[in-house]
Order: sequence, then structure tokens, then C-alpha cells
Amino acid sequence: MTNSRKSNRRQFFNSAGTGAAASLAGFALGSLPCFAAQATLVAAKKQRPLRLAMASYSLRKFNLDDALKITATVGLEAICLKSMHLPLESSDEEIAAAVAKVKAAGIVLYGGGVITMQNEEQVERAFEYAKAAGMTRIIGVPAPNMLPLVNDKVQQYDIAVCIHNHGPGDATYPTPDVAYERIKNLDPRVGLCHDVGHTTRAGKDPAAITRQCADRILDVHLKDVTEPTKEGHATPCGRGVIDLPALIQTFVEINYPGYLSFEYEEDPDNPLPGLAESVGYIRGIMDMLA
Repeated sequence: MTNSRKSNRRQFFNSAGTGAAASLAGFALGSLPCFAAQATLVAAKKQRPLRLAMASYSLRKFNLDDALKITATVGLEAICLKSMHLPLESSDEEIAAAVAKVKAAGIVLYGGGVITMQNEEQVERAFEYAKAAGMTRIIGVPAPNMLPLVNDKVQQYDIAVCIHNHGPGDATYPTPDVAYERIKNLDPRVGLCHDVGHTTRAGKDPAAITRQCADRILDVHLKDVTEPTKEGHATPCGRGVIDLPALIQTFVEINYPGYLSFEYEEDPDNPLPGLAESVGYIRGIMDMLA
């Protein structure tokens, strides 16, 4: 594809995303309607090739109730909860209450994390937490010496662990291919959460890494960043340097079965406009590919 064609596609998707953001930016949080039923109807009309979700770290300044309202407002079908929305130390009763709220909002609670697993106690707690919440995925950062135990627990609980890469500042798992080498001989449910922004910040092509690690990618943190260096920072999808059309095409071609979870890290006090723009942009890409 020529540079001009890439530019035209980027401008098209960017305009579509900006329109989606503008249509939602006028809502005050307290007046946001719950659009879960509406989102379900829209999804039924348009079958897209990949499933979209929310990584609740995007909404870290909001309580669980408001995080669910925002997730429903942008029409996402599932969520992965970070500890500020469901603390790891929660009792079974507290976990059950949170799960009930997610279900009432018409949203699937598929995972939890990112969760640190540096010792046996943290590994055990993570699996008990995920089991109590009915999660199928733990998005985690297990210490390398904990991987044998994680492998055992995955088989015991039938809950997948997805190792999250954190880019150039992460000496252990900077990119998915590094983590892949540590887990390639473990149970296939020990996999990867590919944070495409951090992969880009590490100077690697996230589409190429996706193909290289395809059989172990069980979760994705979807975002855009301003530059392919350590100094790159979050920006709405379509405004940064990641070739998101090529990346989405790659996920389609490898038949990626999991969720693409938006982890929007910019403007934590007012994330809705950027989230709406990002979701609209990615949906536009998928509609072009359909």
C-alpha cells in the first residue's frame, strides 16, 4: 500500500472516530444512560470479525458502577477488571456483589489484571480470586521462577494466564516474543496478553510479533502511541504511529479467538471522548475488512 493510500485510510478512520467521540462527549457522567441493550441490538445487526472489550485500568479514576456505565456507553461487550474495581483481597461476598453488577450491566466479566505474581502466595491468591469471580483469564506478570507453579495452577483451575509485556522499561517481559521463549513448552493455557502499545514503544512491529506468537496470544491490550520509542505515550486509536489497520487484519488472519481490550491510558479524569474515538476507529477498520 502506498503512503498516500495509508494516509487516506487513516484520515477516513480518524474522521469516523472523531465523530463517534463528538456524539458522546456532551454527556456528563452522572447522566450517562446504560446503553447495554442498545449495544446488543447494534452488535446483532453488524457481525464483526473480532470481539472488543474494556481493560478497566482505562477507568481507574472511576468506581465500578461508573466504569460499567462508560463501558456500556461505548458499546463494549466484556470487561477485564483491575484491582481498583475489584480488589484482590475481596471476600467471596464482595466478589459476588461485583460480579452481579457486571452481569446486570449486560457485560461479560472475562478476566482480571494486570496481577503481579512474584511468590507462591500471590499466585494462589490470583487463582482463587479468578475462580470466585468466574473469570477465564488472569492477565498477569508472574516471576520467571513462578512459571512452573503457574503451569500447575492453570491445569488445576482451568484458568488461563496471559503474561503482559510492559515495553522497554520491563527487564523481564518487554515484548511478547521474549515471554514466549519462557513459556513455549508449558501448558498452552499459559499464554500472552499482547500490549501492542508497549511492543511498539520497544521498537518492534506489533503485527509481526502477533504472527510470531500467534499460538500463545490469549488476550490483547489495544491502544495507540505517539512514537515507537520509550518516550511514546498513549493517544486515541488512529492518532498515533501504530498501523492499526494492518494489526487488525493480522488478528483476523490468525483467527484470534479472544478479546481486544481497550487500555486507554490518556486523560484518566475524562477518558470517554478518547475511548469513544478509539472504539469507533477500530470498528471502522473491522467494517472495512468485513
